[in-house]
Amino acid sequence: MRQDIIANTLNEIMNAKRAGKTELVVTKNSKLLRNILDIAKQQGYLDYSEEGNKIKIDLKNLNEIKAIKPRYTVPVKNINLYVRRFLPAKNFGLVIVSTNKGLMNHKDAEEKNIGGCLIAYMF
Repeated sequence: MRQDIIANTLNEIMNAKRAGKTELVVTKNSKLLRNILDIAKQQGYLDYSEEGNKIKIDLKNLNEIKAIKPRYTVPVKNINLYVRRFLPAKNFGLVIVSTNKGLMNHKDAEEKNIGGCLIAYMF
């Protein structure tokens, strides 16, 4: 098992989806992971609830969610290049960017004219 909690959890979500499950329980968590799950929840891809140290994730309208490795640091003018690389179509899905203003999707980062580090993508 790798030490990257975000990549491990996102892989567990994809494995559960491929196995046809609608929910899973994750035992390792972090504040960054919860922020990523908050963004996915706002977009309607999944729903989650915390039960002590465990996170129960309900899969809804999710096709794919993956961590971006290595984590590229990009200026705001180059975010669109990576969006085209990771997402299958225009205006379909989102890339999560870690900025100095916190985590946000690529659309918000471009609107606020902030670059940052690419963390994950989902659609």
